[in-house]
Amino acid sequence: MIRRFLLALAVVLSSAPAFAVNPDEILPDPRLEARARAISSELRCMVCQNQSIDDSNAELAKDLRLLVRQRLTDGDTDEQVMNYIVSRYGEFVLLKPRFESKTILLWGAPLLLVVAGGLSLIVFARKRAGRPTGSKLTAEEQARLTELLDE
Repeated sequence: MIRRFLLALAVVLSSAPAFAVNPDEILPDPRLEARARAISSELRCMVCQNQSIDDSNAELAKDLRLLVRQRLTDGDTDEQVMNYIVSRYGEFVLLKPRFESKTILLWGAPLLLVVAGGLSLIVFARKRAGRPTGSKLTAEEQARLTELLDE
């Protein structure tokens, strides 16, 4: 029983994503490294597209990680590093896009879709509520119904 549990645990843990940051990339200053990790976890790998550069093994992701660390060691703030990367690669490089006038539709689309869906359901339900369902009874069916009700 214990062996099965340990085997299952090993299988589950082996499928966990391994961080792609190589030991030679890690900064000696723990505070700078923590800042670099925080920034790189918010940047999209342009090759993998659904992974952060912190999780990706792609060469471009490695180059971006090194660039982030270089900018931090040069004295840039986190915001300056992010702005530099975005200026070079565009807003798409951000895993969580900024809330700006050009991204308002991206942020508002889920709410707009929910409201539009709710309104369409209300309109559809109101249109159906006034309509009779089914067809009118034929003369034979009406006569049979009257006969059954009189009994």
